[in-house]
Amino acid sequence: METEMDTQDLRRMANKIRQRDLRAVFEAGAGHIGGEMSVIDILTALYFHILRVDPANPLDPQRDRFVLSKGHTACALYVTLAEKGFIPKEEIETFLQPHSRLNGHPNRTKVPGVETNTGPLGHGLPVAVGMALSARLDGASWHSYVVTGDGEMQEGSNWEAIASAAHYKLDNLTLIIDHNRLQQGARLAETNNLAPLAPKLEAFGWAVQEIDGHDMDEIVAALSPEKIVAGKPRCIVAHTNKGHGISFMSDNVAWHHKVPSAEQYKQAMAELQEAAQ
Repeated sequence: METEMDTQDLRRMANKIRQRDLRAVFEAGAGHIGGEMSVIDILTALYFHILRVDPANPLDPQRDRFVLSKGHTACALYVTLAEKGFIPKEEIETFLQPHSRLNGHPNRTKVPGVETNTGPLGHGLPVAVGMALSARLDGASWHSYVVTGDGEMQEGSNWEAIASAAHYKLDNLTLIIDHNRLQQGARLAETNNLAPLAPKLEAFGWAVQEIDGHDMDEIVAALSPEKIVAGKPRCIVAHTNKGHGISFMSDNVAWHHKVPSAEQYKQAMAELQEAAQ
């Protein structure tokens, strides 16, 4: 397996993934770019510093499992998988094209590195709890990680899974909540405001930490195996911004499912390229 990247290299990789994601959505004429920009730093830290996965052996029984429960941000996952070596980089050009395996939501039967199909929100965490429990029953050492959106946490299935994970003391499970405060069409505070999330998870018996979800040092530190508390599943509440890295998209609910115009694309790419210098 590859050597872990340091935080400076991780920041560079995250910026590279943002640029490629932006181009893919622009060229495809569809995508969920706002939520992709908010989750990319987390995906980068996972795949290039934390996860024990091998692109040459994607079904290694001893691999860590990762579930992107907010499956509508699939493009960000595809670009990350391509940079990691699971799929060819040039295949990103086929995103959402007819007969492409890179659909709008990840498909485990088609894309190496995808552990389970996601898209209907509230399913990924329950699946990840099942994965962690199976590892426990098998006496295996691999770890399960799952990323949900904060709007997605309104689904009752997540709270059933949270209760189950605490009951079974699944300290081989890490939940990262992409807390960008926005969901499709509205702010979390305007629909069913679950914030603050941390005390709710703690009340269920989870070990919880809140971080800046765009600070790579904080992300890497929070995901460290040293932060695992014996007998408790772990939750990281990552405070993020929808559309992060692009001025006119940042914290703007309109960019949940929107495609930039040619002028907006040019401006967004220029801002990302400037940030990379």
